[in-house]
Amino acid sequence: MPLTNDDKKKKNMPQTPENVLKDLKAKKYAPIYFLHGDESYYLDQISDFIEKNVLQEHEKGFNQIVLYGKDTNLGTIVQNARRFPMMAEKQVVIVKEAQQLADWSKADSKKIIEAYIKQPQPSTVLVFNHKHKSFNKNTTLYKLFDKQAVVVESKKIREHQVGGWIEGYFKQKGYQANFKATAMLTESIGADLGRLQTEIDKLLLNVNDQSKPIDEHLVEEHVGISKAYNIFELQKALGVKDWYKIRQILMYWEANPKSQPLIPTIAMIFQYFCKLLVGHRVTDKSDQNLAKVLKVSPYFVKDYKVAMRHYSLGKVVHIIHYLREADLQSKGVNTRNTSDAQILQELVFKILA
Repeated sequence: MPLTNDDKKKKNMPQTPENVLKDLKAKKYAPIYFLHGDESYYLDQISDFIEKNVLQEHEKGFNQIVLYGKDTNLGTIVQNARRFPMMAEKQVVIVKEAQQLADWSKADSKKIIEAYIKQPQPSTVLVFNHKHKSFNKNTTLYKLFDKQAVVVESKKIREHQVGGWIEGYFKQKGYQANFKATAMLTESIGADLGRLQTEIDKLLLNVNDQSKPIDEHLVEEHVGISKAYNIFELQKALGVKDWYKIRQILMYWEANPKSQPLIPTIAMIFQYFCKLLVGHRVTDKSDQNLAKVLKVSPYFVKDYKVAMRHYSLGKVVHIIHYLREADLQSKGVNTRNTSDAQILQELVFKILA
């Protein structure tokens, strides 16, 4: 089904991934899709949907072409796009990793693609999947795409938006998650939407009862976050200077070194104390404002407030210096044959001193 006049008007407005997918599911296909941005998750969703659903399986052999940016050029893409479908209403041409096309800026190539954009083959669905960065919007070529094609820009979501995305994804799958489960996924995975989807899907394979909310225990069990000995428990213990708990965690990690590699551990502790530094420096220390400026779930704000009482601004500055030293040691600088466990133990001792 082609786009209607109303759809064409909509096409020239900024498009959301959700709206584009809605049209695709209604079999409303545009001749050209230009997908770009630094968040690959939505770009791949659209591209993969087109690849799987526009043509029936028996039509794909002659009418579906997948090209890769590093192995092709704009002339070849247009040549394929101008073909007529064989024994089908449509043909699909998908250009994956389109950011690797070497001739985006070549004058001759631009003329070829610009001519096609102005007068595309109606029976072709041409998709450019330009990942990891946005296309230069000041170029004539982009402005032409924006005018004539369905353009979707997908930007990475901010950390404080991750919890809402997780809740929405669970809801889309017919489940609900409690606040702590959402917060735990947010803190452990962050804004990597592709990984979040993978981990949530894996978790849901082990859930049979949709009437019960997903809780933190299910997350701990199925997302590989150890309940007692993960980095978040160490951060919490450092925040309240719980020597006994800290010692337990360090002993466990020393006995199981693969459970918590040193370099990412130091990076996570560094991020934690950087948040304390920011928290000390803001004037408005209300829960709402701290959640916003620290880019954390409101659930964890109380823990940061407790930690700020245990570590003064001056102490936090010194700790960040110790963390930088430990980071260098973890990468082989001035280690004196020190083990990873010893580096971490020395760092923690300095933090707590």
